[in-house]
Amino acid sequence: MAKAPTKSKSLKKQNTSFEESLWDSANKLRGSVESSEYKHIVLSLIFLKFISDKFEAHRQALIDDGKEQFVDMVPFYAQSNVFYLSEEARWATLIKHSKQDDIALKIDTALHTIEKTNKSLAGALPDNYFSRLGLESSKLAALLDTINNIDTLANECQMSEEDLVGRVYEYFLGKFAASEGKGGGEFYTPKSVVALLAEMLEPYKGKIYDPCCGSGGMFVQSVKFVNSHNGNQKEISIYGQEYTSATYKLAKMNLAIRGINGNLGDVAGNTFFKDQHPDLKADYIMANPPFNQKQWRADNELVDDPRWAGYTVPPTGNANYAWILHILSKLSESGTAGFVLANGSMSSNTSGEGTIRQEIIDNDHVDCMIALPGQLFYTTQIPVCLWFLTKNKGEDKTRGYRNRKGETLFIDARQMGTMASRIHKELTPDDLAKIAGTYHAWRGETQDGSGTLAQYEDVAGYCKAASLADIQKNDYVLTPGRYVGAADIEDDGIPFEDKMRELSQTLYRQMKEAEALDKTIRQNLEVLGYGE
Repeated sequence: MAKAPTKSKSLKKQNTSFEESLWDSANKLRGSVESSEYKHIVLSLIFLKFISDKFEAHRQALIDDGKEQFVDMVPFYAQSNVFYLSEEARWATLIKHSKQDDIALKIDTALHTIEKTNKSLAGALPDNYFSRLGLESSKLAALLDTINNIDTLANECQMSEEDLVGRVYEYFLGKFAASEGKGGGEFYTPKSVVALLAEMLEPYKGKIYDPCCGSGGMFVQSVKFVNSHNGNQKEISIYGQEYTSATYKLAKMNLAIRGINGNLGDVAGNTFFKDQHPDLKADYIMANPPFNQKQWRADNELVDDPRWAGYTVPPTGNANYAWILHILSKLSESGTAGFVLANGSMSSNTSGEGTIRQEIIDNDHVDCMIALPGQLFYTTQIPVCLWFLTKNKGEDKTRGYRNRKGETLFIDARQMGTMASRIHKELTPDDLAKIAGTYHAWRGETQDGSGTLAQYEDVAGYCKAASLADIQKNDYVLTPGRYVGAADIEDDGIPFEDKMRELSQTLYRQMKEAEALDKTIRQNLEVLGYGE
């Protein structure tokens, strides 16, 4: 009995360190290859290892069930959401030949064959990437061996390989985003920010959409939310789009690893000019659009686009409000959207942006605004915020929502978060629970199934439920600090006179110490020959 805590502690240590150990091993093999290129090598191999193991397990199951004659028939794999792999595309084959000089060509051939055989992976895998990039054969062989070690790690950590590979993939995405800096923002949104969006929106059932989905993190977190709350993953459907071809491939692999079926469009494409879901009306929209995107259209392009019907046309010099109107146009009548934007979007009046914001507010579509702490993103140090939009704030008895028409919730979370590294901050689980709990209480959602509406109260310095008239008085600026005010200062019980006397004495003491230091500095300068 006495040894049980030691074993548990050891297991916990393994579970928190295996991703880092695997990353360190893989990163040592990178050599001169740029991080932006190397991530496609590593993540593709992780993906290949995973789908190969799933294939081998399903193939063995067919044999065990006496269906050996079907082991090379693609439909018998596809019906179980397993990808069929021909002999040359299997992980075991690559490991067998990993020490050969043409291993890069063999990997490219394997990926090409897999994509050709499995239509759902069309456009998902790197094309002729390994041969073209020219990673040394010895390093590629060592990388294969490193990733092959995932089996051992799964056993040591007492986790299913599917869970472990998903964690490794997600961890590696974050590490590559951190190492690439600004470029990493094209495919990765910090995990805690995505988790907050999911906790706020609670995407239990319906259509989920991300118009700039990056590597698919919003979708992964949505499915995690459903599963962690005993929901049914089959009751959500996923739609997305991604502009960058390489990132589009990362997203398709990310979803495939987790067994998530999603419609990301037939190809990578510009959401504004090649909208691949033109008729979609989504129940939940989660997004992290590019911040302050310049010259996203020419002056004569998309002027009459139906997505901004009834609103001022968004300016060409900044796409922030084009994204907002695009998202609003995709919402179902009872849907809710949550997305990240630069803080400037809350107050800018440049080129008609203030007019568009006023139109959205007057239409009563702004549900909640959250100011986030700095240093959450690997890609930028500029302050960011979360917008939440909805088309219907009316009472909804089926979901326990109170009538919130003409009201917007403001939350100032700038003081939250904890430093995860010297330069990077994360929102803690307690932070997420507090912010999301505040929002759900304001909406009136029942938390215990009793049918009693949750209670909400304004908290000075943190949250405020503001009326449309309040927002109009503030010139339609949506910065939470304008509304929540200053936090109450707790009385420490010390009389003002006593506190002032103590502070004055401290100040005088410090002034004397400063005089002594000045004198010492002058003496040292004179010794060195620099006296007055």
